[in-house]
Amino acid sequence: MSKLRDANKKIEETVVKGYKKVEDTVVGGYKKVEDTVVGGYKKVEDKFVDAFLKEDNETTEEAKKRLNK
Repeated sequence: MSKLRDANKKIEETVVKGYKKVEDTVVGGYKKVEDTVVGGYKKVEDKFVDAFLKEDNETTEEAKKRLNK
């Protein structure tokens, strides 16, 4: 009976390792996509604030703070 238990344990460990590799790959890929999208949005947002909402002698960050009030 212990041979069967040992074989089951090895199968379990292999399946868990495989799952973890897949999980890490999927999560890592998602994070890269998320970072790219958020970074792109922030660039567009900054350009919009610079072009249309910023007042004279005001930085982009100052304009954003003023608009958030």
